[in-house]
Amino acid sequence: MVAQSGGPTAVINNSVCGILHQWHQYSAAGNLYGALFGISGILKENLANLSVLNEKDVLRMRYSPGAALGSSRYKIKDEGDIRKLLEQFKKIKINHFFYIGGNDSMDSANTISQYAKSHGYDLTVNGVPKTIDNDLLHTDHCPGYGSAAKYIATTVLETGIDLKSIISKNRVLVLEVMGRNTGWLAAAAALAKKNDSDPPHLIYLPEVPFDKNSFIQDVDTVYKKFGIAYIVASEGLVDREGKYVCCETSQDSFGHRQLGGVGNLLKNYVQDALGIQARCNVLGTTQRSAMHLVSKTDVDEAYRVGIEAVRLAHQDASGLMTTLIREKQDYYCAVGNVKLSEVANGEKMFPLAWINHDGNYITNKYYEYASPLIRGTLTVPTKNGLPDYCCLKEIQENKQLRIL
Repeated sequence: MVAQSGGPTAVINNSVCGILHQWHQYSAAGNLYGALFGISGILKENLANLSVLNEKDVLRMRYSPGAALGSSRYKIKDEGDIRKLLEQFKKIKINHFFYIGGNDSMDSANTISQYAKSHGYDLTVNGVPKTIDNDLLHTDHCPGYGSAAKYIATTVLETGIDLKSIISKNRVLVLEVMGRNTGWLAAAAALAKKNDSDPPHLIYLPEVPFDKNSFIQDVDTVYKKFGIAYIVASEGLVDREGKYVCCETSQDSFGHRQLGGVGNLLKNYVQDALGIQARCNVLGTTQRSAMHLVSKTDVDEAYRVGIEAVRLAHQDASGLMTTLIREKQDYYCAVGNVKLSEVANGEKMFPLAWINHDGNYITNKYYEYASPLIRGTLTVPTKNGLPDYCCLKEIQENKQLRIL
């Protein structure tokens, strides 16, 4: 069985396809089932037999954004949940489970793996990395990040040209990007810069405590120098006490505070302190769903980590997450693995050594790291001038796929 978890990426379905294609390389493998909407789909017996998908449908899945199987942020509540999951696996005779997700998902996969082992049930559990946040430990980078980085950099490039090309009162732009605790996504904006005057001019990451007065001085300096100021800020900026600069009181199922609004806050700081009109753009979920602008490198690597998860299972290896290992010379990543217990709930922070002395931009080390991840393009099939994507509804309503 395979399940998707957490926020989708533009390439998450490629991991499903890698799993599906590799699964059928083994003649005695049996059926591969998909849990619709992650763990909750298993608990609610909302399942599909992916083995009956034809190759045309599988290829459409590879070219489509979102979670084709449906995703959720379901948190395993207690032993009762795990026991029920195991009962469902036994009922359908599942002996291999592949869980595609991020930090919290790897923790869930590890919990399931340990529980099955302690109760004598023959079940391999292996995780497949997925997150645009690029914060999973023990992998060079995460599938999904390269495409999100490419989208952010392209957006900065295009809106930066727009900002410079018109005389108006709005000469300051704040771009708010995702990134709860790490600055990998905000840093990606720097890939758009070709020379000193090009946007972005300032980048603020959660790894550096945010100071309002320093920020205002930074913007004033840039504006006086270039006549414009393009600012990129992570939604997860924190102050010197480690508190989010802007967040809501509500929490998700994993206890994470709901973030958002930092862009407007910074815009107001500029207008109030400097008397300069500013505007704010918030990318939101566009960062993870822009399949029309994916990195070919990212697509291929997402597919490969899915393949590797099945190879591990075929060797009866369990309790692992597949990883990407960068070669030292020309860019290439080999595929490896790490114990789920070493990844669960950890976070890979943006290196402080890659942030400049003033804490408002990044160094060339990041360019060297990230530039290869956004390479290549993918030609998405179109219909009537728009991308021809498949969607979850097609799988949900396909009676040939449903098993329970």
